[in-house]
Amino acid sequence: MAQAPAQPPATDHAAGDAARDLAGRAARGDRDAWEALYRAYGPVIHGILLARRLSPADADDLTQEVFLKAIRAISTLHDAERFGPWLCAIARNMALAHRRTLWRRAGLLLGWARARPEAESSRPDHDGPSAQRALEAIASLPEAYRETLMLRLVEQLSGPEIAELTGLTEGSVRVNLSRGMKLLRAALAADQSDPDRPAPTTPAPV
Repeated sequence: MAQAPAQPPATDHAAGDAARDLAGRAARGDRDAWEALYRAYGPVIHGILLARRLSPADADDLTQEVFLKAIRAISTLHDAERFGPWLCAIARNMALAHRRTLWRRAGLLLGWARARPEAESSRPDHDGPSAQRALEAIASLPEAYRETLMLRLVEQLSGPEIAELTGLTEGSVRVNLSRGMKLLRAALAADQSDPDRPAPTTPAPV
């Protein structure tokens, strides 16, 4: 049974003061504040979207849409100190909605393919880049591990940066990185031993 990822507490006072100041200015329409927030939180949002199995191109587009939605909804944020977790929640919800849309489209395409016997099905290319294999392996992990690993390995954020921007403590980040890396190595090892076998599933955190 997989150990449960550490859960995020409130942000520390220093990070909260900075977020509160920028979020407050952003709520008043300060464009410079929004640009500063985008620079600070853009990599986090992008990593969260990748962790939900969006393609890099879709993650790029949706990162901008997350911030556009945040601009429209900033008045609903009652505690500016919690801007980071609030923004991350928007990203998770939008990623879920995006994937549901993709599944609906996939269902339509599947119906079309079944109606046309001549339509050729494509087989995954197992000789693709190892980076894609790694992303797929990360995507098979529990949510908290996926996010932390994406932010560390893909977005190149340090442990303290992940903690400050997501609201996790540095200790929680270390725990999630350690457990996530252990599961990731196991998934990649299984993939290398049998590339035609689907990536092993990991029990959901309890």
